[in-house]
Amino acid sequence: MTLQRETSAGYMTNLVGRLFLRELERNLAPIGLTPAYMPVLLALEGGTALTQKALAARARVEQPTMTATLNRMERDGLIERRVNPDDGRSTLVSLTPAAVDKLPAVENVVTAINALVLEQMTVDERSQFFALLQKVASVLEAQEERAPWP
Repeated sequence: MTLQRETSAGYMTNLVGRLFLRELERNLAPIGLTPAYMPVLLALEGGTALTQKALAARARVEQPTMTATLNRMERDGLIERRVNPDDGRSTLVSLTPAAVDKLPAVENVVTAINALVLEQMTVDERSQFFALLQKVASVLEAQEERAPWP
């Protein structure tokens, strides 16, 4: 059996994802962040406070992974935890002022990387690209709903 990497949706998506991740790592490091922090920053950027469970669900990661990420972010002074007034058994997570101060730099990094990637595409190609990605995501999300992770 000969697998053609260039025509494998999974391989090519994974390759592009890893390349995006490396570029993001390279550009976030100078501002003291890592790509693993991005889902939390995006979920909490508007001043929202969420439980760890809600953050894990939004980021589509397991609870232990979110715990480790939040522990690192707390160590780095980026998040704070406080008792949930609606449920004393859980905590609410929110961004610290230091994290909020970094958000404009994060936005600049993301904007620059997206511009770099999209600059070789026409307006129509960009529209088609995003529509196709959305279609792939929809298929995989539907599959996940039918057969959830154990």
